[in-house]
Amino acid sequence: MPDPTKTNSVNEVETQATEANDEAQQTLTLGQMFGSAIAAMIGVQSKEKRERDFARGKASHFIIVGVVLTAAFVLVMAGVVTLVLRVAL
Repeated sequence: MPDPTKTNSVNEVETQATEANDEAQQTLTLGQMFGSAIAAMIGVQSKEKRERDFARGKASHFIIVGVVLTAAFVLVMAGVVTLVLRVAL
């Protein structure tokens, strides 16, 4: 007759492995991608977040987010320069 305590411990280990696998399979949310991209742009990205990004993120998504953030940065800088020049003249 099988020992029920061994069966429970095996089921427990399998459940933990399944939960860990599900967490690793999840993709990043849009907010997480933008947050990671901004942190990486200014150089304050943590090692844990960087590893999470490489494990769960897709390169194409980060490229798109990077292009959008770069375009927004350029537009904001152009707006600031235009505003300063109008005020100065």
